[in-house]
Amino acid sequence: MAWPPFPYPSAGFEYTGARLRRAWAGLHAGDAEPWPRATALVDAWIDFHAGRFEQAARAGLAAGLDGYAVASKATCVHAVYLATRQPDKCALLREVAERCERQQHTQPANAAAFYWQAYALGRLAQEISVLEALAAGVAGKVKASLETTLRLAPRHADAHVALGVYHAEIIDKAGALVAGLTYGAKREAALEHFRQALALNPGSAIARIEYARALVMLGGRARAHEALALCEEAAAGTPHDAMERLDIERARQEIAA
Repeated sequence: MAWPPFPYPSAGFEYTGARLRRAWAGLHAGDAEPWPRATALVDAWIDFHAGRFEQAARAGLAAGLDGYAVASKATCVHAVYLATRQPDKCALLREVAERCERQQHTQPANAAAFYWQAYALGRLAQEISVLEALAAGVAGKVKASLETTLRLAPRHADAHVALGVYHAEIIDKAGALVAGLTYGAKREAALEHFRQALALNPGSAIARIEYARALVMLGGRARAHEALALCEEAAAGTPHDAMERLDIERARQEIAA
């Protein structure tokens, strides 16, 4: 399949190795990804941050297991934000989930292997049907993988975001009683995960966008004003790479909807 290009190229997203090293902690405050040890992986991350997601994914896969994090992230970002056909989105997300599950057996201490599996499965459920995914037992796998992510990388802000989404979406689709008894999904747990995500990564646009969605799912019209304020904060942010630009564009779309 052809990967549509990133539509907002910017010279500001073109990092040299030295500049990327200086900016790394800020760029990866969400995923707690460690600095890559191989030059080839530094180059792959440079492609990722510039929005060359296909090149980043290919380079990551070519580097073997240690490159799976950049490959998974590039593939997921492309699938969620840029792939235009649902079959392509689903195929890419399944590919990531399956690859990460295999990686977990070889690298059981690699937080990225668990996070990107959970992320891919969660986004795949949204594309198909959250209720169908629940019936198929996907929820348990997503929750377990995210909890493992946080055990391995306690400062993984994006795992907190994903767990917040997990609790909120199950409550929204299954109802609070069934969600709590069957899946352990709780309203306060959802809100607490978003609060922790923003405490760890205060500048995160995606944490604000997903927090806003959760507020509407959990509180309806009564929380609409808070949700709008979160989206406005996200939309007003300054992007430092291609993914952040895509998140900010999504916030603007949420406001306009």
